[in-house]
Amino acid sequence: MNELPLNALRAFALVYAHGGVRAAARELGMAHSSVSRHLGELSRWLGVPLLHTAAGRGALVFTPQGEALGHATLAGLQAIGQAVAALRETRPAHAVILSTSPSFAIRWLLPRLPQLEQAHPKIELSVLVDQKLDALDDGRIDLALRMGRGPWPGLHSEALMDDALYPVMSPALWQASGRPSKPLQLAGLRLLHDRDPQAAWELWRQLHGPAKLALQGGARYASSDLVLRAAALGQGVALARHWLAADDVAAGSLVRPCGELSVPLGPSYWIVRPPAPPRPAVAAVIDWLRWQAAGRGPAAAPTKARARA
Repeated sequence: MNELPLNALRAFALVYAHGGVRAAARELGMAHSSVSRHLGELSRWLGVPLLHTAAGRGALVFTPQGEALGHATLAGLQAIGQAVAALRETRPAHAVILSTSPSFAIRWLLPRLPQLEQAHPKIELSVLVDQKLDALDDGRIDLALRMGRGPWPGLHSEALMDDALYPVMSPALWQASGRPSKPLQLAGLRLLHDRDPQAAWELWRQLHGPAKLALQGGARYASSDLVLRAAALGQGVALARHWLAADDVAAGSLVRPCGELSVPLGPSYWIVRPPAPPRPAVAAVIDWLRWQAAGRGPAAAPTKARARA
């Protein structure tokens, strides 16, 4: 190891990766001539040519020995770089990274984070908006909050909260529409649609009607948060997930025209993490999430379906 010309090997690996001296020199932040000097010194030290001598300014042509060395040094340096990056990104014991969907982050999690800070002032929670779970495998995140139907294979999945669906609309639109209070009165109103198939209006129509509720028209949104924002702006009636709309309903910016009627969804929010036991800080966040969810199922159990109009 003491004899290896590491600077020359690094320069050669970049020349091999880029297929040229100038690009390697730019990445190294050194003069073109300095890189060329490294290549010459390395070739003399090895006692074998690494490049074919070629006229003109065409692409470099590596000898078989140059190909073998270039492949080995580039792979080795990349492995070292990945290991260094992983060590530099190692999180402190009190840091926790959580991922979740945009709508759940905005409407449920973020408003509650000040309570987490009060309960655990030393914990630094970072929230990533990401639907993928592969980051749990490589340690980029510590846990995830997911909406949908679990569990997920190969991961520890814990049901956190049930959910329910019910119509919501702005107070102004409710007044302008004659204060509807029954499912039959939703017919003829502009419906807003969430592209989430688990929040489809068809689920409401099957349970509560009316049969003539037109589901083809109305704007469609890729985000539950956008659907609820559109409803709060008076643009139509949305079928809301309880835990995403509850704060707006409590604040009066959304109203439930059909009262306590709802569509139960069962377990809909999950804590997902790697199978290994969590670090103490991660375990504390999980306990806090359980505390937030404890005894806070949907506000009202769905009543029996009314006769379809």
